[in-house]
Amino acid sequence: MKPRLSILQVLEKGSLTTGSVVQMYELARGLAARGHRVAVVSRPEGEVVLRSRADGIPIFPVPLRHEFDFGSAGLLAGLIDERAVDVVHVHKGIAHSAALFATVFSRRRPRPVLVVNRGVSFPLDRASSLKYRFRLDAVVTVCEDIRRVVIESGGVPPEKVHVVYAGVDLARFDPTRADGPRVRREWGVSADEKLLVQVGARDWKGWRDLVSAAALLAPAFPGLRTAVIACKDEAERERVLAFAGEKGVRDRVLAIGFRGDMPDVLAAADIVADLSSEGLGITGTIREAMALARPVVASSAGGNPELVEDGISGLLVPPHDPPAVAAAVGRILENPGLAGELAAAARERVVRGFSTEVRLDRIEELYSRLIAGRARAGRSREATTVSR
Repeated sequence: MKPRLSILQVLEKGSLTTGSVVQMYELARGLAARGHRVAVVSRPEGEVVLRSRADGIPIFPVPLRHEFDFGSAGLLAGLIDERAVDVVHVHKGIAHSAALFATVFSRRRPRPVLVVNRGVSFPLDRASSLKYRFRLDAVVTVCEDIRRVVIESGGVPPEKVHVVYAGVDLARFDPTRADGPRVRREWGVSADEKLLVQVGARDWKGWRDLVSAAALLAPAFPGLRTAVIACKDEAERERVLAFAGEKGVRDRVLAIGFRGDMPDVLAAADIVADLSSEGLGITGTIREAMALARPVVASSAGGNPELVEDGISGLLVPPHDPPAVAAAVGRILENPGLAGELAAAARERVVRGFSTEVRLDRIEELYSRLIAGRARAGRSREATTVSR
């Protein structure tokens, strides 16, 4: 039987429209369901506080204002002592800094294991590199590509950097339960039209490449509609539509705001794309769409090739290459048999290695191994002291 651990999951961000927040919360909830004594630390505002309370997970609002917020670090140290914490798992830069200071301020001995999650492929700068080499027991990266970046740019010992792929809740992203037709009716997309969907309207998400590809496809596929999801406000929606107008497809492009019904949104699509070009690990939208048995087209940037097996469980395209995107999307639209094969393989790929349950297994194993290693090191130090 696995030991019951006291765990803090710490993240300053609180919006459940952000991938890192969703992954942190799913980890906290999953570990709690497995019997661990889990608490979440986050800023007072945000959906995480409300969701934690609704789900019965202890939540401790802490300001986490900036990297040198010693007040927040002191509050975190108090929680470490009060809850006899075994593992502190942090998910962003401010949380990381607060936890470092908290382990210095805390009276708990031995100090808790400190684990840092890294989900972006940007190189570590000098200041971040120092944080990653001080009082840190493990870095969890969401793909091999980010692991390489952390080791090379941060000088972190390779044995401390572990890949644990982010997971999908297979019960929530279940193709037999999702209601895609409802979303298509809401958007006015008929059953005989094809719908291409991408989530993310930030520039590095590649939405312009998607719209450009849709324009290239328009003559051959007049029934193709394209939706760009997660426009943050009306100005961003109009920016997407204006660009579509420049490309001559404004009437075929939908610019949609944030949605809380992502299983239904992705299930509404005939093809899901993500053309991100920088900073990414593995695109969560692609992983979720694959769980829903949707054929996907993804950029070959970051860790996407670790998830999408080109030609087997999806199609990969180079970043910033609208003609390649158009060719990939057209290939799927022209070949229903290929679309079905890609969709079935995609679901199986996620079930085997990218589900929430697989992630929980790997995180539990890592925590246990780190704590056991700490205990062995402590016994070794005691033996050395006695022998002297």
